[in-house]
Amino acid sequence: MAKKKSFVLRIDPDVYDALEKWAAQEFRSANGQIEWIIAKALRDARRTVEKSIQDEPEDETD
Repeated sequence: MAKKKSFVLRIDPDVYDALEKWAAQEFRSANGQIEWIIAKALRDARRTVEKSIQDEPEDETD
């Protein structure tokens, strides 16, 4: 698996709360939801990279 780039994101608390609720409804983490939103925007703008993260499941631990 390719290593992912880490970076700091400053975001309005209300926007983050809405993001967390959306992510929970789709069984994703907030980070996974942000990644999905960005990947979708890139696909929609036809600026995608080779690998698509369309609806990859989160790593699950029991």
